[in-house]
Amino acid sequence: MSPIVDKGWKSDWPARRAEWRAVKKAGGRGPESMGPPNGFALLPWLLMGMGAFSNLIKGETDNPWVGGLSILTFNSLYIYVVLRAFDPKSREALSTKLALAGLGLIAGFMSVMYGGPWLLFFMLTGLATGAVIRGPKVGRAMLVLAVLAGGIAAWKDGWNAINIAYGTLISGLVTSAILTLADTVKELRATRQELARTAVEKERLRFSRDLHDLLGHTLSVIVVKSEAARRLAPRDLDAALTQVSDIESVGRQALTEIREAVSGYREGSLSTELDGARSALSAAGIEPVVRQSGPPLEPQTEALLGWVVREAVTNVVRHGEGAARCTISVEGTAERVRLEVVDDGRAPTVQAPTGSGTGLKGLTERLATAGGSLTAGPGPRGGFAVRAELPVGARDVAAP
Repeated sequence: MSPIVDKGWKSDWPARRAEWRAVKKAGGRGPESMGPPNGFALLPWLLMGMGAFSNLIKGETDNPWVGGLSILTFNSLYIYVVLRAFDPKSREALSTKLALAGLGLIAGFMSVMYGGPWLLFFMLTGLATGAVIRGPKVGRAMLVLAVLAGGIAAWKDGWNAINIAYGTLISGLVTSAILTLADTVKELRATRQELARTAVEKERLRFSRDLHDLLGHTLSVIVVKSEAARRLAPRDLDAALTQVSDIESVGRQALTEIREAVSGYREGSLSTELDGARSALSAAGIEPVVRQSGPPLEPQTEALLGWVVREAVTNVVRHGEGAARCTISVEGTAERVRLEVVDDGRAPTVQAPTGSGTGLKGLTERLATAGGSLTAGPGPRGGFAVRAELPVGARDVAAP
């Protein structure tokens, strides 16, 4: 490359790069996002047959009509094969395989008839074979074609047969390897996009569940404490102010939890949720009874049980009609821990886990992923009961 040409290429590069970036920003295709080659990339190789065509034009070929018809048929079949070789269904079709076999027969016929530059049609046949046949089969197919090409070339051109056989073999193997690699890159790119989409969906589901559990509980507590403050204000202002102070504290805590949920760093605590449950139940006029026994729990297990306590107590506060007592019991062993939240309301008004991704349904999915289980339904003495069981070393699925 001359210095002038090199200078022009360098001066044009920033403009090209800016154009590619603009195309990519607009949602188009830059050079790095271009897909694998298509059949048109193999069509320029038909120029290898120009030597045979030149002989035909100059009258150096016996039976020119046969030669011309052979070139026309070969080129037509070649174009048909390579254009179908880049679609998996078309590539495996019987018509494509028959057209490829026809290419080999015509290439052999023209080589036997004329020799010389007509032997290069074997290399074109090798290109088409490599485009159609992928995997281990291409080696056997190309070996057979190379031996055939070398045998005919040895008969017609002597020692030039080595070049013909080698060129035929390499053309097919290299083409098949490049196209196989291109297909692999395409599959990897599609897999990466699918993984990214799945990660986004998981994050959306996590945030949806966390937001539901956080706001559902917090708003319920705020409503209950606001009603308590309204009832207490006419006769006990200090008690009403205490409830208002609790509302402020709950609101500030909710803001902190939402920020943590957005960033994905929120981790629940069973002790914190039990304290919150006592406060919420007391404000709603329901006596909290908390029983806890067993060895200390892992943080992951505590976080999952904390979510269950939050959701179950929220349901008691919102739906526990006539409930006067709510019992929360945590019993742990060396291997598993069991949580039960039962109220004594008149009738269960909360349904079993339904819906998708939120509430009891979301908790059921979380615990199942962690190797545990959650059941919800009418209690043995009325009211509603939520029971959760987890292995002590449960994996945390509350956040990705």
